Amino acid sequence: MAMKRGLSGAGLHRNRGGGSRFPLAILIFFAVLVPFVFFVGRGLRGHATDRDDLSTGPSKQNVDWRERLALQHVKSLFTKEAIDVITAGTSDMGPLSLDIFKKKNLSASWKVIGAETSVVDTSEPNQAAVGVINEGPKGKKEESSDYHAQLIAKPADRARRQLREKRLQKRASELVQQDDEAIVKLENAAIERSKSVDSAVLGKYSIWRKENENENSDSTVRLMRDQIIMARVYLSIAKMKKKGELYHQLEVRLKESLRALGEANADTDLHHSAPGRIKAMGQVLAKAREQLYDCKLVTGKLRAMLQTADEQVRSLKKQSTFLSQLAAKTIPNAIHCLSLRLTIDYYLLPPEKRKFPQSENLENPNLYHYALFSDNVLAASVVVNSTVMNAKDSSKHVFHLVTDKLNFGAMNMWFLLNPPGKAAIHVENVDEFKWLNSSYCPVLRQLESAAMKEYYFKAGHPTTLSSGASNLKYRNPKYLSMLNHLRFYLPQVYPKLDKILFLDDDIVVQKDLTGLWAVNLQGKVNGAVETCGESFHRFDKYLNFTNPHISSNFDPNACGWAYGMNVFDLKEWKKRDITGIYHKWQNMNEDRVLWKLGTLPPGLITFYGLTHPLEKSWHVLGLGYNPSVDRTEIDNAAVVHYNGNMKPWLELAMTRYRPYWTKYIKFDHPYLRGCRLSE
Repeated sequence: MAMKRGLSGAGLHRNRGGGSRFPLAILIFFAVLVPFVFFVGRGLRGHATDRDDLSTGPSKQNVDWRERLALQHVKSLFTKEAIDVITAGTSDMGPLSLDIFKKKNLSASWKVIGAETSVVDTSEPNQAAVGVINEGPKGKKEESSDYHAQLIAKPADRARRQLREKRLQKRASELVQQDDEAIVKLENAAIERSKSVDSAVLGKYSIWRKENENENSDSTVRLMRDQIIMARVYLSIAKMKKKGELYHQLEVRLKESLRALGEANADTDLHHSAPGRIKAMGQVLAKAREQLYDCKLVTGKLRAMLQTADEQVRSLKKQSTFLSQLAAKTIPNAIHCLSLRLTIDYYLLPPEKRKFPQSENLENPNLYHYALFSDNVLAASVVVNSTVMNAKDSSKHVFHLVTDKLNFGAMNMWFLLNPPGKAAIHVENVDEFKWLNSSYCPVLRQLESAAMKEYYFKAGHPTTLSSGASNLKYRNPKYLSMLNHLRFYLPQVYPKLDKILFLDDDIVVQKDLTGLWAVNLQGKVNGAVETCGESFHRFDKYLNFTNPHISSNFDPNACGWAYGMNVFDLKEWKKRDITGIYHKWQNMNEDRVLWKLGTLPPGLITFYGLTHPLEKSWHVLGLGYNPSVDRTEIDNAAVVHYNGNMKPWLELAMTRYRPYWTKYIKFDHPYLRGCRLSE
């Protein structure tokens, strides 16, 4: 039993020894095989993963925890712009992973560190597997041409490049838009500056003046004017707040600045002391601003100064109107001298030498007759001379002149010395028309009334120029002279004539006028050029349509016409009793409620519906008040009219129109030289 037990023990030990080697071999085999299989499988899995990432794209979502950990570290290293670029590439490459970075799918300026092999050390999961740094332009230089060729072909690179191009285009469009807006702002500012330029300042029309070489030629002048305004404001406030010392300083500087400024309109006209005055005034104004500035108070003072300046401008305008009207109604000394010398010489002539030739033509209805009523010898001579010089056959023209007794001798003497070629001429004195008296003529009767004398001669007894401006208009001598109203009595003055052409003494004839006698007036009495535009010179401008006599008989929009050159059919005149119509309305206007003054309003009423419009080229108006009459219209006109205050024989005449008148005057005439009449 013992032996058996011993054998049994030895055998047992042998069995244990042989059995322990086999499991150990298996264990060693698996210890070697498993890591090998693991790493080989890992490598194959990595390649499969790469292929799956490139093929499946965004559909694969099982990301290894190591990659997620590495991705967190990567995000902490990238800027937002880099993340945007990487995110834009996911549409082509799938979700973010470390393998994407290891394949260098970033731009050429980025480099992956620690990714030389495809095996990742997983023994330290808490350490960052990848480090990314930005090497800038240097990294680009190290890339090979082959790599660039591969890079361009990749979809991720194309996406990033397209994104960059879009950002560049967007930025460029923003810059262009900003430039356009800036240009528009500059243009608008330039337009506003051009509107503020005062082109009415005299002396700045010549491009050769020195001040025009500088765009801001009057900047110093404007600065001084602004300082003067503010000094006056603070001067008033200093006086109100009893700042005596500051008041005295402001007063001294204000006087100095005013003396330095003088009448200068440009910097070149300023006194040499102006810069020093500006500096001194600026110092005082700064001091005044510190002590006295009150926005509400300063605003009130400026508003008061503005109102005062506005009142001064209105007063000066009234004075200017008064003086211009006064100048327009006076006779220049030279013309007055001419009239006196001619009158003296006329009455020294024997009676037989005072007669004009061709007196037999005065009542011949087959000739061309003109009516001219004037007390201005020189003006009448221009009308006659210009008509004769432009006539085709002057022997068929007859001039009927009517003047007052003061100028009767002078008018006769002038045309005796200067006969109008072959044309006939006759001069009459209006005071010798015995039939023209107050019992027959309403105007004469009204002028003799006390109310009319008060209205015309006293006119409220104005004490200043400005207050008498409107009254002077009413006291115009032409409204009191019968020469002005004689146009309503043509059939009475020339009873044997059938048609006559009426001319004012402030016109110039430039063409032959015989064609006017051939115009068919179509049964009308008056042939005249209409003067109405879109809304100008219509009846409502001349007549009082608040009066029922006017509003019930006339159209306020009816077109007006002009006196100055009118063809009158004297047969139709007598048939329709035009003079009687004139008397009727003149009697109704005794208290001046229908119209104020003049002969045009009663003429519009008298010839209402009886006026035939002529072509505008026959009669061009405005040379006595309108500086913008078209030169072509003037040159093509048969008659030009200096209606207005700026008559061509006055110094205030517009120089651009005066040559049309002066070319019919012989300034070398002995009488003109003796009275110092010149162009």
